[in-house]
Amino acid sequence: MKTIYIDVLIVLNIYVNFFLIKATARLTHAPLKTWRLLTASSTGSLFSLTILLPGLHFLVNLVIKLVAAFIITAIAFGLKNRRSILSNLLWFYFVNFIFGGIVMALYNFFRPGFMTFSNANLYIDFSLLSLIIFTAVAYFAVTIVRFFLDKGSDARQKYRITIRKSHTVCTLSALADTGNSLVDMFSGKPVIICQRKALGSIISPSCTLSPENAETLFEQSGIRFLPFSTVSDGGLLPVFTPEEVIITNEEQGSAKKVDVLIGISENEIPAVFNPGILC
Repeated sequence: MKTIYIDVLIVLNIYVNFFLIKATARLTHAPLKTWRLLTASSTGSLFSLTILLPGLHFLVNLVIKLVAAFIITAIAFGLKNRRSILSNLLWFYFVNFIFGGIVMALYNFFRPGFMTFSNANLYIDFSLLSLIIFTAVAYFAVTIVRFFLDKGSDARQKYRITIRKSHTVCTLSALADTGNSLVDMFSGKPVIICQRKALGSIISPSCTLSPENAETLFEQSGIRFLPFSTVSDGGLLPVFTPEEVIITNEEQGSAKKVDVLIGISENEIPAVFNPGILC
């Protein structure tokens, strides 16, 4: 049997889990705190130690993988309600399936000597370039899936959005529009465009939202400027990261917490969001 180094095994799986969880959050638009991401990645890496055991039965491996996935997603996203638990778990399985499929295809095609599979676990000794390529390809595939999900989302519903920033909360009606495809290029988070007046006391009326005032705005209110372009317009949109955003479907009574940025505009509509963030 090939020599396996425990430290390499653990670091490898922390790295892989990190991107699998990030990809899951990208698909579900679920909020993901850094400490939860790191804790879940590290905890999940411990299950990789089963690679050191004698060959396990398929059903035993399956049970271990199911338990590991539940624990990882529970740590990363919490246990809010059955619907979100099931959604996060199923999407995490899906992301694992994509990553595992890519790795297995490359392994079966090239048979690289630095890769080892045992008890449904992967060990790479230690081609960092190969690891980066595997995760990048898998993450790109997930992004493509997210794009088509967003394009095909149903916008024919009535919504309201609750936004919390610091100790201030506001609720405003919202329009679901697939035409709002604005995404932050740095974080990958979608942007909900809100009317400044509708945001109430979250944004002080005396606050000057000008790029010339960018440094002061960021220091005082966490507001920065995001480049955007449309068919008829373009420029810099002031955005901020809220502590919490909940989108409620008024017809169904369902609600979902989403990980987004809030854009501030002078539009007549209180809020506009891409319904894909609810998928």
